[in-house]
Amino acid sequence: MSNLYDRLLKKEAKLAVIGLGYVGLPIALAFARKIKVVGFDINQKRVDMMRRSEDPSNELGASEFEGCDIHFTADLNDLKEVEFFIVAVPTPIDNQNIPDLGPLLGATRTVGQVLKKNDYVVYESTVYPGCTEEDCVPLLERLSNLKFVEDFKVGYSPERINPGDKEHTLESITKVTSGCDAESAEVVARVYELVVSAGVHRAASIKVAEAAKIIENTQRDVNIALINELSIIFNRMGINTYDVLEAAGTKWNFLKFQPGLVGGHCIGVDPYYLVYKAKELGYHAQIIDAGRFVNDSMGGYVAKQTVKKIIASGINPGDARVLVMGATFKENVTDIRNSKVADVVNELKSFSCQVDVTDPHADPAEVMHEYGYDLAPEARGPYDAIIVAVNHAEYIGHDEAWFKSMLNPKGVLVDLKGVFRKKIKSLHYWSL
Repeated sequence: MSNLYDRLLKKEAKLAVIGLGYVGLPIALAFARKIKVVGFDINQKRVDMMRRSEDPSNELGASEFEGCDIHFTADLNDLKEVEFFIVAVPTPIDNQNIPDLGPLLGATRTVGQVLKKNDYVVYESTVYPGCTEEDCVPLLERLSNLKFVEDFKVGYSPERINPGDKEHTLESITKVTSGCDAESAEVVARVYELVVSAGVHRAASIKVAEAAKIIENTQRDVNIALINELSIIFNRMGINTYDVLEAAGTKWNFLKFQPGLVGGHCIGVDPYYLVYKAKELGYHAQIIDAGRFVNDSMGGYVAKQTVKKIIASGINPGDARVLVMGATFKENVTDIRNSKVADVVNELKSFSCQVDVTDPHADPAEVMHEYGYDLAPEARGPYDAIIVAVNHAEYIGHDEAWFKSMLNPKGVLVDLKGVFRKKIKSLHYWSL
């Protein structure tokens, strides 16, 4: 079985990536520059786009598809000759913040239907420790009538792709890999070494690799929650959080986290997977839970502070016009999944404010489908408040004169990330 690596190199064996989103597609293309790849996605429309060298996530340019030995497909039959499968589908949470393994188990069913003796299956989706072996493997065994370890091998290698980040790419970030036994651990590591120039870290076990990934994001979440809580306290003291962080940051070992809305499909989701598993094991994860509560309530907090400032300026919230700049979950990406900007918008609307939302990157149809509000084609002042919610490059260039031209004389500029604080001299200004 260990000759699978050599056969992949000689293009005698094929590798498939299941799920071609912002994680799966870059992996598929990276491997396709070295070996024979099948790129599989259940969405035919996305498959058609990729066949035209278009990335549905708008992260990769057409040139990234050049020189790649890849066949994009939504047809299960195209997976029958594949011997090395990589599963890279989303692992979201439901409305009750419970892990939704639907996409992951769906992808596992797809693989299970074509799995053959001596095949490899590697999972990249972020899950709680134990999920690969306890939830996915039994399904693979049942559908294929094969025995785990004896007949087929499984590995886990968590994704570390950062949307919108051109510096920390698949090739330049150390990759954590693991396998179900010593042989598979080595094969999985060597296959990934083909495309990850930064090298791989061989984790002690699949569970260790799963846990490593989930605590990377949980650690960030808890740290940001602490800064968000401090920001609420400092606001009551009348001091600017960013000024405090700038001063504290002069100490060599101070951790430089910033306040803000914590959305997206990683930091805002992964901790719930750990909380869920801990609860199953009879432990209530108090710090992680508290951090999630703080971060999940920040959208409402921002909106309430804005409404307070509108009232203080003598305007009735029901008559107020508010501009929210940005709808995606982070700057310079098109992804709106789990964007906490929606919380800000909904809270403002609950005070009967008239809200305009703009975003040069978000798809208006997607925003309407996901959150039920329209994107305004452009800002049309005057507004009683402007909230810069996402720091898109298009917004950073605005100066005080632009904001003044868009605001009523008593209007307030709310700058969540504090990027304009040193540029604003005369406007009524507030940041987290």
